[in-house]
Amino acid sequence: MSEKFGMDKELAGKLEVSIDPILEVADPVAELQELIDSALSLSSPFNIAHAATATDVTVYPPPGPPSEEPESKKRKLNAEGSVNGTASSGITSVNDTQHARLPNLMLANKHIETVYSILKKECEQLADVCDKRFHVLSSIPIHRIEDGDNFGVQIQEEVLTELHRSQESAYNLRDACRQAHLGRAKICSKIIKYPHVEDYTLALKEHDEKQLYVARQNLLDLRNVYAILTDLLHKNMTKIRSPKGNNHSSLY
Repeated sequence: MSEKFGMDKELAGKLEVSIDPILEVADPVAELQELIDSALSLSSPFNIAHAATATDVTVYPPPGPPSEEPESKKRKLNAEGSVNGTASSGITSVNDTQHARLPNLMLANKHIETVYSILKKECEQLADVCDKRFHVLSSIPIHRIEDGDNFGVQIQEEVLTELHRSQESAYNLRDACRQAHLGRAKICSKIIKYPHVEDYTLALKEHDEKQLYVARQNLLDLRNVYAILTDLLHKNMTKIRSPKGNNHSSLY
């Protein structure tokens, strides 16, 4: 094998051991498909029926004991003893509501947090898979594009590009959870500020229901990324291993 590829025996031995795991990306496809199919069951956290009971639109009083300081003293302290709601010492508690303009409390959607935790785990797994395959494939000598028989080299470059693209997709889906929290926080702040406007409450319920729907779509996206990688690697492994070999095979 080492003579065929022009590699030393040590590198050839490593490739013999590590090249097969590149093709194992098909396993997560089946696992994700099971997760997607189970979303039709009420026992699945991805089932849309959970949206009706998961959203708490109650505006709770500020956490902690009520302050006995008069309102005028509070305002004076805010003007002289703090800057932008931060104590003069520069240190404030994460949940300190002393200087909050509207200290009322709205709880996060715990069910959505559970869904996000599953999605984040799947995204991190995809990113890790892409990273490992990239390092293995990078150990295969990448030939330069020269005159004639460059098709295999182009396949090598396309596979590495697809791995980067898939990893970037995993990062973007992972970051969608943060963006969803920010969007929900804006709606909650509106409810606290305008509790008499019913549409803000309805908007929060719609937001949470949409997140369950989007979460299932994200599972589909992750499954499709795995499927594309599996198909690309299986159909082009010959050219990936031997880019300057025969050029009868083609890139799918």
